[in-house]
Amino acid sequence: MIKKLIYILLAMILIASCKPGRDKDSLDLDDSELIQGDLEVSGEVMQDIIQSVASPVEMAALVKGLGVQFSSKYLAPTDHVDELTTSLQKAYNLGIYGADLGYLNMYNKTANVLEYISAIKTLADGIRVGQFFDFTTLKRLAQNSQNLDSLMYLSVHSFNQMDQYLRDNNRSNLSALMVIGVWVEGLYLATQVAKEAPHPDLAERIGEQKIILEKLILIVQNFAKNKHFKTLLNELNKLNELYSDIEIVIIPGEPEPKEENGMHVFVQNEESVVKITDEQLASIISTTEEVRNKLINL
Repeated sequence: MIKKLIYILLAMILIASCKPGRDKDSLDLDDSELIQGDLEVSGEVMQDIIQSVASPVEMAALVKGLGVQFSSKYLAPTDHVDELTTSLQKAYNLGIYGADLGYLNMYNKTANVLEYISAIKTLADGIRVGQFFDFTTLKRLAQNSQNLDSLMYLSVHSFNQMDQYLRDNNRSNLSALMVIGVWVEGLYLATQVAKEAPHPDLAERIGEQKIILEKLILIVQNFAKNKHFKTLLNELNKLNELYSDIEIVIIPGEPEPKEENGMHVFVQNEESVVKITDEQLASIISTTEEVRNKLINL
């Protein structure tokens, strides 16, 4: 079920204001970290978008739940980590590897997990959020297949902490890239599996990404004066053009009583119906592969 959209709130919270400048030398930042957006994106908006993006574990769980076997060919290569020089590249690929780590964890591929944990640690240190990535504990958990639940929890928790820290310290451009990296890689995984093992549930999940993509584009547009974000925007718009023809119908359900902050409230349940044709799905599959492979080298 697609989470309720809050476009009115989104418009209200995107406040046209410039942030105060920062001393590059005192903070030891590279130029890519000094990107200022035309609008200040509030924490509430970013949190809404982040919660809309399926976690790497959720997407991998869907794929595994359909009985699809693990395949290493879906994973992004880690042999170019040392070639990523800017903070933008590191943040984006941090998201890519985070999605791959979720996929590996779900299938309990401990031998591969260590490789991706190491790559993530390198990139996290590169943008100074490595303090939130407990490499030693994750490595220990990865070496014992009985620790799968703990490994998945700590992996997701570490990424949430890194994202929160970046947003709290006026580095929301890097936070956005990390989240988009997770989303693109998750969509790539889903579409590659759909190509080889089609299933209605998978097609529906892929179609649902239309709304999340629209939100991500709003954020990327804010930083589009930077050439890397402009490239990213161009690539996401290729997908957005394909998604524009997909129809998502929201069917209201019966209100459900719920207690919030000591008060009884009614929550409106709703069901989404995704209308996506085989031709539309095929186009999204091929374009996602093209976009994902290009953005790895952003």
